[in-house]
Amino acid sequence: MIFDKEGTTTIVFQENISLSKFLMNLNNAYDRLVHDHIIINLFSFDALNANDVLEFLELSNKHRASKKSFVLVTEKVSYDEVPDEICVVPTIQEAKDIIEMEEIERDLDI
Repeated sequence: MIFDKEGTTTIVFQENISLSKFLMNLNNAYDRLVHDHIIINLFSFDALNANDVLEFLELSNKHRASKKSFVLVTEKVSYDEVPDEICVVPTIQEAKDIIEMEEIERDLDI
């Protein structure tokens, strides 16, 4: 598992591993990430569908409850295919933009 920390945001990605193993590693490493906004880069997974993305829902809900952003990045699943509770975007830049917007909303208490 690779962590790329930029300020208060950590981008997490992994190469050559199954999605279930990636999720297990992510859950095990969560204590190191709990205070950051999290971007999960899923580009290394060739076959990904909406059900795979939903595997992140529990962790996403837990993280968002602590007033931190949790964004998944993949081009293989559209945000239209998953519930509104989980944030999916096609690029890292869009993930950073989402985090910035959510920070503004939190600051304004929207």
